[in-house]
Amino acid sequence: MRRKTKYQNSAEIVFPAKSQNESLARSVVSSFLMQANPTIEEISDLKCAVSEAVTNCIVHGYAGTQGDIKMKMKLTEDGDAIIDIIDKGCGIEDVELAMTPMFTTNTDGDRTGMGFTVMQTFTDKTKVTSSAGKGTKVRLIKKLQRDDT
Repeated sequence: MRRKTKYQNSAEIVFPAKSQNESLARSVVSSFLMQANPTIEEISDLKCAVSEAVTNCIVHGYAGTQGDIKMKMKLTEDGDAIIDIIDKGCGIEDVELAMTPMFTTNTDGDRTGMGFTVMQTFTDKTKVTSSAGKGTKVRLIKKLQRDDT
């Protein structure tokens, strides 16, 4: 039987999928994490991963159309930070292919196809679920160092 995760705290925010809100997402996740007394490296890692996930929603999920991004943040009693970035955009037909380094659907040449690779580099686990035409959820999990002093 799977153990139910206990959350120390959680919050969520919804904002328009506009490029200027990428910095909002970074600031919000940073502020939320402060209660766990994370290291500067942990904050930087998660801000970078969140930035990539939000940018993917804006550039690929909505591709110039309007929509909202939901960001859910949770801190578990076990010391995990869990960040979900959710859009209701076009979705991803082949998640495995999309997560391949250097793969991009952006044909104008200004994208490197490294967004998911960056997310995976800065988190302990990155999980992507998506349905074509219905949207995408990116779950970022990072174990935070515990400072019980």
